[in-house]
Amino acid sequence: MKKFLWFATGIAAGLAVAKRVAEDPQAQAMLDDAAKRARDLGAALSEGFKERETELSKPARATVKKPAAKAAAKKPAAKKPATKKPAAK
Repeated sequence: MKKFLWFATGIAAGLAVAKRVAEDPQAQAMLDDAAKRARDLGAALSEGFKERETELSKPARATVKKPAAKAAAKKPAAKKPATKKPAAK
């Protein structure tokens, strides 16, 4: 029964908005502006998705840059901790 109530409420709200838009040119302008912004957002999301998809579809070799060869700088070997000599008996 709750689902039917929400369904009927949605239909009533839709009809009220449609009537208001049909009667008021300012409401029509607001609706057109909202629709334009939604299309712009959708286009931006779609463009970003396509760019990222293109980045991911490139071969891995082309996207990973190898660091320039550096002179081999060796780190000094770690010193071992001094061990205690056993006491002479």
